[in-house]
Amino acid sequence: MATTVRYSPAVSSLESPAPIPWHIWCSALAVTLAAVGTHWDISWHRTIGRDTFWTPAHICIHLCGILAGVSSAWLILSTTLRPDSPLRNASVRMWGFRGPLGAFILAWGGLAMITSAPFDDWWHNAYGLDVKILSPPHMVLAAGVIAVEVGALILALGAMNRASGVEQRRLNWLFLYIGGLQVVLFMVLEMELTFRSFMHQAHFYRVVATAVPLVLAGIARASKMRWSATIVAGIYTVFLAATGWILPLFPGEPKLGPVYHPMTHFMPPEFPLLLIAPAFALDLLWQHRGKWNDWLLAAASGAIFLGAFAAAQWPFANFLMSPAARNWFFGTHYFSYAQLPTSRYARYLFAPTETGGELLKETLLAFAVATVAVRLGLAWGNWMQRIRR
Repeated sequence: MATTVRYSPAVSSLESPAPIPWHIWCSALAVTLAAVGTHWDISWHRTIGRDTFWTPAHICIHLCGILAGVSSAWLILSTTLRPDSPLRNASVRMWGFRGPLGAFILAWGGLAMITSAPFDDWWHNAYGLDVKILSPPHMVLAAGVIAVEVGALILALGAMNRASGVEQRRLNWLFLYIGGLQVVLFMVLEMELTFRSFMHQAHFYRVVATAVPLVLAGIARASKMRWSATIVAGIYTVFLAATGWILPLFPGEPKLGPVYHPMTHFMPPEFPLLLIAPAFALDLLWQHRGKWNDWLLAAASGAIFLGAFAAAQWPFANFLMSPAARNWFFGTHYFSYAQLPTSRYARYLFAPTETGGELLKETLLAFAVATVAVRLGLAWGNWMQRIRR
């Protein structure tokens, strides 16, 4: 008696993850253009001086605004006008339009950036070369860039919180990448107060504590990945170090005077701060925090952030001031054409460290600022965990 056995091919239960939507890639690209263009523009000013508004660096920055504005406008209009839009159920309603929350924030940021362009051109024609990073038109631009960053974060986060498995992990990496660039751009706003000459002052650590712990805490709380803060700080480190190594490869010379330091190449940014040390320490704390409430966690995190950062950056600052750091890797031998030779910075000298009551006041202020920054970051992260649209 013969028995016929039929074999059916095994059906895999694993499905290919859906591709990351194009509009999320566009938002990440917009943030990247802002970070690249901003450092390129600062280098342009420190190497060449004021040239024309239509420099490649300015175009790179404003491409961020154009890309964010156009992509978010298309996303909002398509979601509003198409009842069968796949994002229809994952959208919010605003002023009669529908779209993901991040798209509305991106649209505002792109509009602010584009608006700042003629304002900045007029400012330079009226007042000449920038002497400070935080001029009025630059503040409008910075507000737009920050909005684009936050919009990109929210856009990626909404998709990440709706996803699962491999798709969620891929979106999580993109979320952390945007968070790392957010640290990069926040540090640009603090650049004039964080040069190596100030690294032996308590005020320097207070300045860094105003923004960095907020971003690290918020991104880590919202992310589904361990070591999120360390990854964000690592992205900041790699981006800034690569910028410092790439920019001097291109020729450039001053077009304004007086020229105190002849230049033949573009001026790079300073070597990145050792933010990866406090980020790693915070990740360790947050993984073993137990059932602490958020204020106690914020106080402990603020103290650990400042302690770990000072323990790493203070001795590293001594190294940066030494001849051993005057090479292409650390880049401390580069000076802007307008840098006074008599300045502490050009002579590799630290600004005086605070003493007595001033040191105590700055230290306590730094701790208070770091604690509040972490607490705000945790609250921001709690809110981001609930985002689905």
